[in-house]
Amino acid sequence: MTESTQTPRIPDWQAALLARHSLGRGYLEHAQEWFDPLTAAIAAHHNSAGRPVLVGLNGSQGSGKTTLCDYLQGALTHQYGKRALALSIDDFYLTHQQRLSLAESVHPLCATRGVPGTHDIALLNSTVTQLLDPARSVDVVIPSFDKATDDRKPAQALERWSGALDILLLEGWCLGVRPQEDDALVQPVNTLEAQEDSDGIWRQWVNLRLTEDYLPFYECVDFWVMLAAPDFDCVLAWRSEQEDKLRQSLVDAATPNALQSPEDLQRFVQHYERLTRECLATLPGRVDYLLSLDARRKVRAVSHRLLGGS
Repeated sequence: MTESTQTPRIPDWQAALLARHSLGRGYLEHAQEWFDPLTAAIAAHHNSAGRPVLVGLNGSQGSGKTTLCDYLQGALTHQYGKRALALSIDDFYLTHQQRLSLAESVHPLCATRGVPGTHDIALLNSTVTQLLDPARSVDVVIPSFDKATDDRKPAQALERWSGALDILLLEGWCLGVRPQEDDALVQPVNTLEAQEDSDGIWRQWVNLRLTEDYLPFYECVDFWVMLAAPDFDCVLAWRSEQEDKLRQSLVDAATPNALQSPEDLQRFVQHYERLTRECLATLPGRVDYLLSLDARRKVRAVSHRLLGGS
């Protein structure tokens, strides 16, 4: 192969990203077309703010938000010289034991991680506040959750962030969703709610947690981004793909709680259905930067209000 016909070499950070997420080079073409303008918008927002900023990214399960945040962190770092860090709200889940306690004191469905109320918002607030403090002089411990064991990773396995930070990227499937009106909670949206929360106690508790814990945290977010699925029907298929990736990544397939049968997975996703539908219905008009996806997770349209508020 002559030099003129060789495949162009890509930057090391992009090669590492493709390897981490088992992606082909075609992802970079898509990212450069659709995600580079978002990177520029976030960098401009930081420049305008003149201080560390928090970017909140919403996307349903399997929409690609974790990969997008990884790409944004790399692009902001290597193309704009920003000190950027990407976190997931998934890493701030309550411990397995804490959720079992909620299952006893509130409702059995609280044992399952995911919905608002199963995150440690106090820990999230503390971590974000420390990371965004320009006067900070100590390292910040970065929480991490192991979905294979359904519990937090031990302290000795956690990473630390040292030095200043310009841009903190935080992604989550429910990030930005707001409480529903009381009358919207009456009718179950699926079999799980109809059979296992027939009196509505669980969904009322989730709604209360949104009001008391999550809404105040949203005030910290400077710039909102959304990866919007075309509809809820895509979510189960995307979540199934996530499960396949987890299966391939496990060295010990016998790890407790690691893998779910198709029936278990369908029930699991029903925990998220109500608020995923709420996100798809209400968030597109509220975010600063909206990326609308097709069923293959490819961006089909973009709308934004640059440097706007949430």
